[in-house]
Amino acid sequence: MSIPTDHSYGFDPTHGMGLDALRALRAPAAPSGFREFWEARYRRALAVEPRPRLSPDSSDHPDWRVFDLAFTSTDGCAIGGWLLLPRRGEVRRGLVVGHGYGGREAPDLDLPVEATALLFPCCRGLSRSRHPAISANPAWHVLHDIDKPERYVLGGCVEDLWLAVSALLALHPEIAGRVGYSGISFGGGIGALALAFDARLDRGQLTVPTFGNMPLWLSLPSIGSAAAVQAYRRRHPEVAETLAFFDAASAATLITVPMLVAPARFDPAVAPPCQFSIANALASSSLHESFILDAGHTDYPGMADQGAMLRERVGEFFRAP
Repeated sequence: MSIPTDHSYGFDPTHGMGLDALRALRAPAAPSGFREFWEARYRRALAVEPRPRLSPDSSDHPDWRVFDLAFTSTDGCAIGGWLLLPRRGEVRRGLVVGHGYGGREAPDLDLPVEATALLFPCCRGLSRSRHPAISANPAWHVLHDIDKPERYVLGGCVEDLWLAVSALLALHPEIAGRVGYSGISFGGGIGALALAFDARLDRGQLTVPTFGNMPLWLSLPSIGSAAAVQAYRRRHPEVAETLAFFDAASAATLITVPMLVAPARFDPAVAPPCQFSIANALASSSLHESFILDAGHTDYPGMADQGAMLRERVGEFFRAP
């Protein structure tokens, strides 16, 4: 296994940082009112009745019963997704699974967990949660209402995760206190924000998470959603003040439940220093673990082997009691 050296990007996706330098990074100081901003949003989200609706899905899987899922989030947003229930045995744990900025076209039927209810929500504007006012294109989605902190789409997506937890508990109240969260990339960044303030989540797992250390996220060369926001910031420098309230690394300093974070050392879409800032923000506690990947958001030698090892660790981390 090795970090890629042959690539076509017009910049170095390691940003010249070795592992020691990456591990030394810390989260930026949160802006005044950060905790109050999110606690107020969480209280409002808890007051929303998700009213989950299930219908049979056409999938035929030997281990899972698959259901199409719909529920209501904040602002009356209609959220779609899937619910997976084990075909055999009781449900002893719940897991909300986030997605990357490409959205999700199907649930992951191969997660290495048992006795677990799996809820796969699609965040507002994406995949099964299309919204007439929100672009499904990540480069535009990430800019939706970016000039309005209370309305910025990332905040709404965090609320969608909280309402996904509410929906799962409405369907399976017996798993209260045993619900986890797993998210990748976009889902990792908003997942850190969700985990910091939702006491109903008892553990979390983030793979190549974005939105960490906004000063670096706004300045380090990247492709994808980060590049779109960087272009916007060049015309509207004041947006940095808004984005400070959506910093996943700042949020990670407030997470107290066990965490497994998989940052990458080479990544063209989410700069590794931003990922490590999230992982390092958790490092003060023995409850937290890092699984370092050679690369993210790109194919690389050894990817299959590393992915298999991470998958096995994720299964152990979310093993039902």
